[in-house]
Amino acid sequence: MKRILLIFILLSQLNIAVSQTFTDSNLPIVVITTQVGQPINDLTRVVCDMGVIDNGFGNQNLLTDPFNNYNGKIAIEIRGSTSQQYPKKSYGFETQDLLGANFNVPLMGLPIENDWILYGPYPDKTLIRDVLTYDLSQKMGHYASNWRHCELMIDNEYLGVYILIERIKRDNNRVDVAKLDFDDLAGDSLTGGYIVKIDKMTGEVGYSWPSNYNTEVLFQFHDPEFDQLDPIQSSYMETFVGEFEDAIWGPQFADPLVGYPNYIETTSFYDFFILQELGRTVDGYRSSSFMHKDKTSGAWNGKLVAGPMWDFNLSYGNADYCEANLTTGWQYNFDDICDFTTAIPFWWEKLLQSSTYRNGLKCRWDELRQGAFHTDSVNYFIDSMANYLQDARIRNFQKWPIIGVYVNWNGFVGMTYQEDLDFLKTYIEQRSVWIDNNLPGICDLSIKENAFVPQYHKVWPNPMSEDGYIGFTLFNEGEVGFELFDLTGRMVYTDNFGFKQKGEHAHSLPLSFLSEGNYIYSLKQSGIQIGTGKISIK
Repeated sequence: MKRILLIFILLSQLNIAVSQTFTDSNLPIVVITTQVGQPINDLTRVVCDMGVIDNGFGNQNLLTDPFNNYNGKIAIEIRGSTSQQYPKKSYGFETQDLLGANFNVPLMGLPIENDWILYGPYPDKTLIRDVLTYDLSQKMGHYASNWRHCELMIDNEYLGVYILIERIKRDNNRVDVAKLDFDDLAGDSLTGGYIVKIDKMTGEVGYSWPSNYNTEVLFQFHDPEFDQLDPIQSSYMETFVGEFEDAIWGPQFADPLVGYPNYIETTSFYDFFILQELGRTVDGYRSSSFMHKDKTSGAWNGKLVAGPMWDFNLSYGNADYCEANLTTGWQYNFDDICDFTTAIPFWWEKLLQSSTYRNGLKCRWDELRQGAFHTDSVNYFIDSMANYLQDARIRNFQKWPIIGVYVNWNGFVGMTYQEDLDFLKTYIEQRSVWIDNNLPGICDLSIKENAFVPQYHKVWPNPMSEDGYIGFTLFNEGEVGFELFDLTGRMVYTDNFGFKQKGEHAHSLPLSFLSEGNYIYSLKQSGIQIGTGKISIK
């Protein structure tokens, strides 16, 4: 007992020393001050004061500097379910005005909003796994939460490196689906937008409903939440999900008119699968798995879109159970390895029975491996982030001395930060090679049934205030056209880019004549849509 007490005293003294010596950082500094008698808890949000010091990238931030990024009220609570076991807590908060109303602000340069998360990475000792996943997803062309590393102090106590993350919600700058009003009860207005998730029954759980094919697969309304929906709206979305599952379960599941192509935005499902499998995410597919749906007249014709990605701290070899630390095997077969209270939806395996789906998935993986998923590209991002965090992570692990210490559920315990970092890079490289050699499908554009093959495409700048550009990569030659629609579905611009060879291309977009707002574009080759996305005019 004396030894335990001595260790506790030494650690306490070390924590006090860190708080006393923390004076500056190359990361933004967040300072939170609670009100007397109102500690931050996981039951109710409490009102606190928060200040943020952010002098811009490349500039040092001093603890004595004025709060120049934010200085005001927040309503904050401890968040997470399993992660609450760790001593380093994560927090959810809303920025508020003096009257307690939501106050939209661009925290640390992120797009303006009021709903935020301060995530404290703990079992992930690289402090990188989640942001790596969000970065990869964004490079794939999807929305993923924007983020900034920072250092946090609460009531004059230094708490280490945190990550400011956008909470997943419907917003023009986040999951950009139509706002669903309470009186949108019929026709096209009823069909979107919804964000749902498959998740476990922990944390703040409202209404949920099970899959018709496995009661251990649980759907939940995320945004709007169930109590914000009219019964007609919740019933519509439950029915749509049921019809989607029925279509994939049925014998004509690959039929382009009545099968999966009629219900899902295929590329998003490819990419969701790829990221879950690359990370061999131990909770993958069955927990924190989001999907969203816009109106039928809106983006993706009202089909289900997989994502955004979320919760990758126990990924990339960082879990020691259910074979999650292996670089071999498929995570979608998790239920054959472990029996949990939540299960993986059957569709991820069933979709692979379609040769069209398999071939498209294979082409998408091969395309990504030449770019964002190339080992050199991944390692460059990891090394860049580690270099950016070099000073701050030393302070973090003085506060939380867990380097070389097993933390639930580490699949690897490095004796130094560099060993943990090297393990992450080695794991991703070996996992990628295994997927190279084992992913089913043939990426051969001469196969007739593989009518749709995802292509790389990107618009820049986006948002644009002047004329912009679109770049795209073609895997076969053909006529390329461009169409732009407003959010009512009305075509506002069209252009024929002409006959293009295989390879990379760029074309100007003279769109400065358009009014401010969001638009949806369609990129077509020989009359077949090969890409779609959003353009914002500011």
